[in-house]
Amino acid sequence: MGLFDKIKQTFKKSTNVSRKFPEELKQKKESAHEKEISQESAKAFFDPDPQAKYTKGLAKTRKTFSQRMNELFANFRRVDEDFFEEVEEVLIEADVGFKMSIKIAQELRQEVKLKNVKDPVIIQNIIIEKMINLYEIEGLDEQNELNFKKDDLSVFLFVGVNGVGKTTTIGKLANQLKLEGKKIILVAADTFRAGAIRQLVVWGEECSVEVVTGNEGGDPAAVVYDGIKRAKEKNADILLIDTAGRLQNKDNLMRELAKIKRVITREILDAPHEVLLVLDATTGQNAMQQAKQFQKVTDVTGLVLTKLDGTAKGGIVLAIRSELHLSVKLVGLGEGNNDLQKFNSEEFMIGLFKELL
Repeated sequence: MGLFDKIKQTFKKSTNVSRKFPEELKQKKESAHEKEISQESAKAFFDPDPQAKYTKGLAKTRKTFSQRMNELFANFRRVDEDFFEEVEEVLIEADVGFKMSIKIAQELRQEVKLKNVKDPVIIQNIIIEKMINLYEIEGLDEQNELNFKKDDLSVFLFVGVNGVGKTTTIGKLANQLKLEGKKIILVAADTFRAGAIRQLVVWGEECSVEVVTGNEGGDPAAVVYDGIKRAKEKNADILLIDTAGRLQNKDNLMRELAKIKRVITREILDAPHEVLLVLDATTGQNAMQQAKQFQKVTDVTGLVLTKLDGTAKGGIVLAIRSELHLSVKLVGLGEGNNDLQKFNSEEFMIGLFKELL
């Protein structure tokens, strides 16, 4: 059964099922050191109803896409070349990506003409089916799970430009992993901004996780070395490393990241186990350009898309998969700690097209 058929089945089932968040999810988040949470309750807290999370988080994208579809079919009385060009425009505006938008429109032309389809509802379903099927094909053999080392130290290196939510993502992930019983250490290797160091320290204090820091303006690689040493001393499970995000001088950035990676690999042969590029989904195609630039300077293993709930451009996930072939590992679907979710392609597509099928 293909992804499109699975999603249609899910829609049918969901119309007969009332989903509710656990009561504790509605309460205001409290710091880990302020409230003790058992392992089982922590697991429930951070693994609520993923479908509801995606449905809520992608509401803006879904609403915009739905409105544009309704306008499209309201304005066109005939399915002609102008109609197909408008379909392309709608998809491009949703940041589905230029290549995928053209491909979907071309396939739509062929199928509509072949079957002589005129019903707007059927045409809309064909468009969505094409998007889902192309998305599924592009993601064959894709690994969306984070690469945790079993019974050993896992090292995750976070990269990305300033302002995308990199440090906040690290803090949220640390909070979740801590509540799952993992021993976490954070490394503030963005030594070029005192604000970045302080922000990570605050996150560490909030979730009772140790943060290794250095002097402002110091050598980032030296701070990383200290972090690895500390993680080994403490028998930590996971080391999360924040880095600088300046793209003004790509040569300097490349040298800094290369040096950090050399230090990590020298100390732990198969590390880093993840190099996660953090992108702000609200920036749409700018995020695509950032991803392309970072691919050139470092070996990105996966993406974190932040602020998906705050944009009407959720189609960027489709563009990333079709054009960059990078796995999305984590997504930000809200401001709360538990709104940082593991990426699930089925839940994402359901959240994107719910109420449109």
